[in-house]
Amino acid sequence: MSTDLGPQRIVCLTEETTEWLYLLGQERRIVGISGYTVRPRRAREEKPKVSAFLNAKIDKILALQPDCVFGFSDLQADIAAALVRAGVQVTVFNQRSVAQIFSVLYQVAAMVGCEAQAQQWVAQRRERIAQIEVAVKRLQAQGRRRPRVFFEEWDEPHISAIRWVSELMGIAGGDDIFPELAQQPMGKQRIIADGAEIVRRAPDIVIGSWCGKKFRPEKVAARAGWQDVPAVKHGQLFEIKSADILQPGPAALTDGLEQLHRIVAEWMVTHG
Repeated sequence: MSTDLGPQRIVCLTEETTEWLYLLGQERRIVGISGYTVRPRRAREEKPKVSAFLNAKIDKILALQPDCVFGFSDLQADIAAALVRAGVQVTVFNQRSVAQIFSVLYQVAAMVGCEAQAQQWVAQRRERIAQIEVAVKRLQAQGRRRPRVFFEEWDEPHISAIRWVSELMGIAGGDDIFPELAQQPMGKQRIIADGAEIVRRAPDIVIGSWCGKKFRPEKVAARAGWQDVPAVKHGQLFEIKSADILQPGPAALTDGLEQLHRIVAEWMVTHG
């Protein structure tokens, strides 16, 4: 299918669609990106930055004359509404699960005429997921226990893992200690008001991804009442950069998942 089909001037309000279009070799179509974009690194050097996450430079976007704008979630609804009123085509995705991420990647690829390439990439990632699941089952067959994992998306207040991160933890071999909160789409719905509840659930591993703020394991270890938490006692405090795990796109399914699995597998071998 010709790649001349679909939008030719795309503004990406979040990183995942930018990274995906670069992976598809369709970066020429991108005329504007989010200022938070770090993947791929070259995008920051090549493309104008026109938005943050909750706000955007509407006049700057309009000056780029986009024929399509890609956004993510209800948090960008106001940006989308302003652009729609200005006559711009806007597609806002709202993927929250691993399956939905795969679906959105295919939809974006189809819009730029790269369905076959997307299907191949998705098939490769699903094969890798299957390999990881087999590796985890092998460790369990050897009597290794799955670790209890607390993924902290923000530290003050404590916010637990969003759904796709929770699912990736499960694939990687760990058990999210707040699975009930993972089903909540909004960060404010995943706030853990009582830090003592984290202690009570006794995570074996704590992974921090503080939305761009540097994770401080020593700060976590020094929290009141946390000295007896297994993760603290055994030094199992890790960071995964938010760009690698908290964007619902290629990064989470590649680098994010691989880091999760490495952390969990090493724990299963050493402590399980």
